[in-house]
Amino acid sequence: MVRLVGVDLPRNKRIIYSLTYIHGIGLTSAKKIVELAKIRPETRTNDLTTEETVALRQTLEESDLKLEGDLRRFNGLNIKRLNEINCHRGKRHRNNLPVRGQRTRTNARSRRGSKKTVTGKKK
Repeated sequence: MVRLVGVDLPRNKRIIYSLTYIHGIGLTSAKKIVELAKIRPETRTNDLTTEETVALRQTLEESDLKLEGDLRRFNGLNIKRLNEINCHRGKRHRNNLPVRGQRTRTNARSRRGSKKTVTGKKK
């Protein structure tokens, strides 16, 4: 089992796709990291040698990417700042509503949660 930046990578996936399990690494940056570490992209995670694992670890340390805890803390502080200055985006974050101008009359179910039915008014 390979553990990088505090994340256990899945065993039987190609190394490019298993690197995307680390928060802050997408497919493009995973390809660059594998290229810098001089590892074949089709290598499976469980087939990595110790030298390749060490090379990956060094490449991640040398990169200027914010990963895992640092990135989560950075994003959390940004949202906290928006809440504190009481701007529109901060209010939307506070109320668990879409932040970037999407409509909420219909849709927005993933952000607002499942439907809560309201009974009709009796005459």
